[in-house]
Amino acid sequence: MKLRQAPPRAPTGVFVLHSGLQKWKGDDASAEMLHGMACGVYPVFKKLTPQQFQRLLACGEITTGSLLLMPFVPAALAGAALTGFSAALLGLYARTPGMRQPGSVWPTQDGIALAKDSWMFGVGLGLLADAAGERCCRG
Repeated sequence: MKLRQAPPRAPTGVFVLHSGLQKWKGDDASAEMLHGMACGVYPVFKKLTPQQFQRLLACGEITTGSLLLMPFVPAALAGAALTGFSAALLGLYARTPGMRQPGSVWPTQDGIALAKDSWMFGVGLGLLADAAGERCCRG
């Protein structure tokens, strides 16, 4: 990991890892809420029980957070994981009714929790751009 990548990777990684650990031991009510929201946008998750979905989401967050925190993981891999994960979350924001103000990209009060995932998307793209720049300039 380049020193310049540590400031975005460390807090983002800690945040995502913590979120995954919390979901891993989450209760049934949380699992039902998360599952219902995800199924409305991504119907493929209807095949899972709410508890299975919550565990899958927790694993995704734990993996993504861990990749960001491990200094030996290349920026391209960490950035790709974070970009993909946050893009899926932004899909929830964009396609779930009531998350955005009508005719706008700006969040409603309910949408703020998902809209904040845009900064993770930006961090992921930044890591990918940094890795691409390194590759381009090396050779």
